[in-house]
Amino acid sequence: MKKESASIRFLYNTVPGRIALKLLVKPEVSKVAYYYMDSPLSKWMIGNYIKKYNIDMNLYKGSSYISFNDFFIRQKKEIPRIQDKNVLISPCDGFLSTYKISSESSFHIKHIDYNIQALLGSKKLADKYRDGYCLVYRLAPHNYHRYIFIDDGEIGYKRRIDGELHCVRPIVCEKLPVYIRNSREYTVIKSDKFGCFVQMEVGALLVGRICNHDKSGFVNRYEEKGYFEFGGSTIIMLFEKDRLQLRKGILENTELGREIVVKVGDRIGRANGK
Repeated sequence: MKKESASIRFLYNTVPGRIALKLLVKPEVSKVAYYYMDSPLSKWMIGNYIKKYNIDMNLYKGSSYISFNDFFIRQKKEIPRIQDKNVLISPCDGFLSTYKISSESSFHIKHIDYNIQALLGSKKLADKYRDGYCLVYRLAPHNYHRYIFIDDGEIGYKRRIDGELHCVRPIVCEKLPVYIRNSREYTVIKSDKFGCFVQMEVGALLVGRICNHDKSGFVNRYEEKGYFEFGGSTIIMLFEKDRLQLRKGILENTELGREIVVKVGDRIGRANGK
């Protein structure tokens, strides 16, 4: 796994860093960072960012950006499509980890237990995902930050939960239950293929602003759901018991502490029994 940056190690592994962190995780501080990243003053960062992360700009629409944030939310020219609708596709680019949800509606990351009720803010909804699967897609700052719906379906429920904005790097997830503490939004979608599943967006340190499109009623597979403005972010998906068959090796890699690199539209698994 790639070594954590000096700044992240300082913030989460030192006393002075943790003191500074108490201010940085506040949404009010992120608003200040957002205004800078969304202004023309931030344009100078774009060229260095492309070079640092070796981003192939031929894959994206447009070539001129009015701010760093305008560049950050750039759109891909196309997303490869899988015609078999029984295939579960990735909603985004990122690093995937998968977890089995226990009969007590919880899952375990390193030494942190995540309670589904606390994640969703609803015991009734959490109970639906006992013995199901939780898929966690961690988006690094250099990833594509737009995301899609993974299947045709009907939006049943939407909710926003306000919170802090911690970093979502692995070193932090080993210390704090960041997905429960961070600001997040989720949508419950009723699908013929994958049952009643949850697609949740989680914000992160220094902006990580969630910008979901105003959708209701029926949505389509591959339709854009929204995007994250500047910052690392996470998408969490919850599936009911017996609705999903994961691609071979995905769950085993998580058990070995490895994240799998995925691109939006990649094959992740299949509807169970199909």
